[in-house]
Amino acid sequence: MSVEKHILIVEDDASLAEWISDYLLEHGYGITVASQGDYALEMIAEEQPDLVLLDVMLPVKNGFDVCKEARAFYSGPILFMTACVEDGDEIQGLDVGADDYLTKPIRPQVLLARIKALLRRANDDKIKQQLVFESLILDATAKSVTVGQESLELNANEFDVFWLLALKVGQVVSRIELVSELRGFEYDGLDRSVDIRVSRLRKKLLEAQNQPYKIKTIRGKGYLFCRDKGETDS
Repeated sequence: MSVEKHILIVEDDASLAEWISDYLLEHGYGITVASQGDYALEMIAEEQPDLVLLDVMLPVKNGFDVCKEARAFYSGPILFMTACVEDGDEIQGLDVGADDYLTKPIRPQVLLARIKALLRRANDDKIKQQLVFESLILDATAKSVTVGQESLELNANEFDVFWLLALKVGQVVSRIELVSELRGFEYDGLDRSVDIRVSRLRKKLLEAQNQPYKIKTIRGKGYLFCRDKGETDS
């Protein structure tokens, strides 16, 4: 294990918390521990751990409430680890925002496998929120585009069309597809709103310094986001 991910363990049983901490430390994770629900909320907000391992029956504030409140400011994986074994408990845990639910007694290898799976999924989701083309970076969460240290000023509509084209870099995206995705209806052959967006976006992209990508018009087919090889549009 080489990835030093930070896991917050929220467990009021001190001996169990210590045992799990030692086990996860041996597998390369950074660990902090909270023993009360109210403390856990504060630590989640301040530390933004990569994963929260959360008991349900906690002093001051139970784990269901912790999970529900944490979801207002925390998007990382939350894994319940609890002695509450009823189906209703598990359903409640997932309903309040948990990603997975594990019942005690804890089997260490199963716990480790669940943690790895959740962290892997979270990493995949994060990657999907950001597209990187050398110095050109698109961030779907912030709807922002940067070239090196400089921001490319795009409105939301321009960003949306850019994101769709960038997702299919190297492939022609048709007007039909763009209109369907961006406008929510079938292309009628007359709507030019997407072309206007692309035109504005292309101009801004051409004006950006030190980035080697452009948007080409492929006549009769659509648009292509690709590396600029000095060719003219077909």
